[in-house]
Amino acid sequence: MPNHRQLFLSHLAQTSASPLLLEIERAEGIYLYDKDNKSYIDLIAGIGVSCLGHCHPKVIQAAKDQLDKYLHTMVYGEYVLTPQVKLAHLLAEQLPDSLNSIYFVNSGTEATEGAMKLAKRYTGRSEIIACKNAYHGSTQGAASLMDSAFFTQAYRPLLPGIKHIDFNCLYCLHQITTKTACVIVETVQGEWGIRPPVEGYLKALRQRCDEVGALLVLDEIQAGYGRTGSLFAFEQYGVVPDVLLLAKGMGGGMPIGAFVSSKKIMNTLSFDPLLGHITTFGGHPVSCAAALATLECLLEEKYIGEVKQKESLFRKLLIHPAIQTIRSAGLMMAVELDTFENVQAVISRCLENGLITDWFLFNDKCLRIAPPLLITEDEINKACKIILDALDAVFTV
Repeated sequence: MPNHRQLFLSHLAQTSASPLLLEIERAEGIYLYDKDNKSYIDLIAGIGVSCLGHCHPKVIQAAKDQLDKYLHTMVYGEYVLTPQVKLAHLLAEQLPDSLNSIYFVNSGTEATEGAMKLAKRYTGRSEIIACKNAYHGSTQGAASLMDSAFFTQAYRPLLPGIKHIDFNCLYCLHQITTKTACVIVETVQGEWGIRPPVEGYLKALRQRCDEVGALLVLDEIQAGYGRTGSLFAFEQYGVVPDVLLLAKGMGGGMPIGAFVSSKKIMNTLSFDPLLGHITTFGGHPVSCAAALATLECLLEEKYIGEVKQKESLFRKLLIHPAIQTIRSAGLMMAVELDTFENVQAVISRCLENGLITDWFLFNDKCLRIAPPLLITEDEINKACKIILDALDAVFTV
């Protein structure tokens, strides 16, 4: 009988020629455990997903309780389901008054797709503007927002009517016109290698969208849910979007996403045509129950308030001649080295020593650090020592 790795390679579709092939048996807190019970510090939280760590007791209990009641019942938006209603209400309470209507989907990519349709429907326009080196998802529509030919060339033609501008470029804002349905930007660019907005950029972007009647869509699929030091990253920059995209950390490990807007804007999906956007599994009751527990825990506990302190500790400890710079927005961090080859070597050495890190789609010279928010100071010290040891090994060969 083939082992699990052989079956994995035989029957699961591959996304790269050299998958990590970690055979995970269980997970708890910031740790993953393989079949030999070797532990790994998950310093990327499943790419920003496990904000409360793995298998948080409150999230697990909420999911189990919902499992005993019901699973899928009907396509999203037809039945009144308690987990959806409670989650939407609590989420709306944390947001500005204009972000009071929530459409639950299964992922960040789907949130992007929904927002693109919403902007076209509400404005009657077809042009969408995105930023260079931004990532909003991998489906055909969301991938059209990428300017990188490396990731999209094989799948062209992409959607028409997409323009790209430079993030943080005030001069570029004049390209937003009365033909523009929406501008979609990450509040903090993630896959570029962590790029926060410069002072005044988002306010100027907000003003330009208002001048021409375009919707401002802020993608917080990675940056949301406390990762930057506030529940939503846009709270730190004095702007409110017309549409907000959420996913990743939202479900505490369960698949869920959302696009959020005003009741006025969102209602346009309900007529001409009716069922303007539909999903079978979006807002799944178990995912919503887990997401509700996740949000309640983030609001009740002190994790978000500790993000900046933990960010500072990482910065204090990660000092090495091989590190060229560190960019961060809370516990979204990029540690820049010199070459992709050395980044890969450090990643491999860290993995050998029980730590998982990664690189970025549009900046392969950086190590990704995005741990669960509940990581402790002792665990940060341990993680940084493994990284520094790996840097010593790679850069002294």
